[in-house]
Amino acid sequence: MNFDSHTSEVVAAAVLAVNALTPGYARGRAYSATDPAEQLRELAARTPRPRQASTADIEQLRTYAVRLREVFTAVDDGRIDDACERLNALLRDTLAAPVLARHDGEPWHLHFHAVDAEWARSWAAPMATGLAFVLGTPDHDRLGVCTAPACDRVFVDVSRNGTRRFCSTACQNRVKAAAFRARQRD
Repeated sequence: MNFDSHTSEVVAAAVLAVNALTPGYARGRAYSATDPAEQLRELAARTPRPRQASTADIEQLRTYAVRLREVFTAVDDGRIDDACERLNALLRDTLAAPVLARHDGEPWHLHFHAVDAEWARSWAAPMATGLAFVLGTPDHDRLGVCTAPACDRVFVDVSRNGTRRFCSTACQNRVKAAAFRARQRD
């Protein structure tokens, strides 16, 4: 499932930000989200104008990521109205609005934030917009939270049949191995 190139890219960035910046559990272990440097480098690499993020930038994006997580959780719980209301609030707070921009020698192209927006808002606004595109389709159930024990990382299901339940192959393998061991004991 490919929503479109822009939507798929910013939804993937939203997944990355939520998983990097929100504490919880990841692959069977507690995850503190205190050092998301690697994930943020990957996020920064997705922009044509990479900029080093300050600690304040990261903390602001963390605030947005917590709110984005609430949207994934609401969708996963089947609370679509709640997810949409939360996302509408986030769209308002990030001042997400389509704007044509031209910078760095590039042709005119679409942004969902002001070109001069601060770092965190310049990421959160398009992430919220991408999630809004997904929630506005029958495929909104493609947003999910990992079902593996001791994992609450989010994902977007881009598989053909739309039956993904895990955030990663590692979690899927962990669950399958545990089920195999349980069958062997019985």
